[in-house]
Amino acid sequence: MTQPPKHFEKFQKDFPDVAKAYEELGNAVHSSGPLDEKTRSLIKLAISTGAGLEGAIHSHTRKALQVGVSKEEIRQTVLLAMPTIGLPSTMAVMSWVDDILEKK
Repeated sequence: MTQPPKHFEKFQKDFPDVAKAYEELGNAVHSSGPLDEKTRSLIKLAISTGAGLEGAIHSHTRKALQVGVSKEEIRQTVLLAMPTIGLPSTMAVMSWVDDILEKK
């Protein structure tokens, strides 16, 4: 498992009760239905892509790799957003994905 970003570690230290509640919410929503871990991971990446959230894209790319999602599956997930979010936004997201994939 990878080390969380320093900003998130600081958040956990500064607001431990909120961080714990956030983690519990995440666990609850992940276990609330029939989707497998890999599918959930790709959905979280897709949501982050549509929202244009660089930090979330970094996080969900790392998490996707941890649950066995391939680099090709990650890249296709981002490409699927192109007709909706446009080429410039997709290229930005792809660069954020590559920040993580090129480290592996």
